Amino acid sequence: MRYTDHHVHTNYSPDSDAGIKEYLIKAKEIGLSYVIFTDHIDMGAIEVEFQKHIDYDQYFKTMKRFEEEYEISIGIGVEIGYEKDYKDKIDELLGQYPFDFVISSIHYGDGKDFYLGDFFDEKSQYSSYLRYFEIVLEMVENFSNFDVVGHLDYIVRYGPFKDKSYDYRDYKQIIDAILKALIKNGKGIELNTSGLRGELKTTFPKEEVLKRYKELGGKIITLGSDAHFNRDYYGGILEGIDLLKNLGFSKVSSFRKRKVENISI
Repeated sequence: MRYTDHHVHTNYSPDSDAGIKEYLIKAKEIGLSYVIFTDHIDMGAIEVEFQKHIDYDQYFKTMKRFEEEYEISIGIGVEIGYEKDYKDKIDELLGQYPFDFVISSIHYGDGKDFYLGDFFDEKSQYSSYLRYFEIVLEMVENFSNFDVVGHLDYIVRYGPFKDKSYDYRDYKQIIDAILKALIKNGKGIELNTSGLRGELKTTFPKEEVLKRYKELGGKIITLGSDAHFNRDYYGGILEGIDLLKNLGFSKVSSFRKRKVENISI
């Protein structure tokens, strides 16, 4: 099995207590020869626990030890929580270390938190989701130091609405603008399977957006479980591959040293 999970958090992320060795043991049981970890760095984080960043000098040394002990290749990625006012600091960090893979995600909006819910105050469902997509569009148009956008429409996970889902057609113009900018700039998206484990039972982004990405010529697409617990590692990856096949994709993407390899499925 050649394809690995491209979105995985360890106990180096403030919201995870997952052990590295447990991931490696599970990866070897699955039959993988390559794993990637993508712990959080959120510039401009609101929550105090996210304001303390990883010591990457120590992190790289630790991963090297695990790589030698478990005889499995470890790719070191990162999930950047993008904030436009911190773009220079993000670039500085990414330039200091030889990352294999960079996910760029939006976790906050206008200085407010999706998880805590204040982002949605005094907004309708439509205006909340539209504002989120506007922030994503600003990122993909003005920031290039990443490989894929993380969980493109995961704003639906946090909306305080009875029916959290949305109709792609209501946001077609701005979602298409995001996808076209990514394709033009040689960037990709991820198929994030974490939503399959929750109440929404959907991937991020949803199927219609994945289909539209292909229609527009998108080719760079990774799959990631977004695991924060060892039990969730590789969760939904095979289902995600089947979904991509059904949508007409013939390849999925993998990264080493910020270089993409497209793997036949």
